[in-house]
Amino acid sequence: MVASKKTYILKLYVAGNTPNSIRALKMLNNILDQEFQGVYALKVIDVLKNPQLAEEDKILATPTLSKILPPPVRKIIGDLSDRERVLIGLDLLYDELLEDESLYS
Repeated sequence: MVASKKTYILKLYVAGNTPNSIRALKMLNNILDQEFQGVYALKVIDVLKNPQLAEEDKILATPTLSKILPPPVRKIIGDLSDRERVLIGLDLLYDELLEDESLYS
């Protein structure tokens, strides 16, 4: 699977080194390595160390993945273990479905 040529700007909000935070980061890194192949920037924000950043971005729960670019901004809450939900949330799976449909048209 090859990602489209968009550049993705992502923020992952975690609360320390909790099992859910660690799982979310591991799952996200796995998805990014396989699907995005270098066309992304990821910033991991620990809300325990930087609560003002979470407040500014209206983060109410952790872990939360926020896709800043390309628009629209999307937020995915949870440990990111549902790969399909993450890909749909990042608009990657939707784009690929459109590309697959155009092959059969």
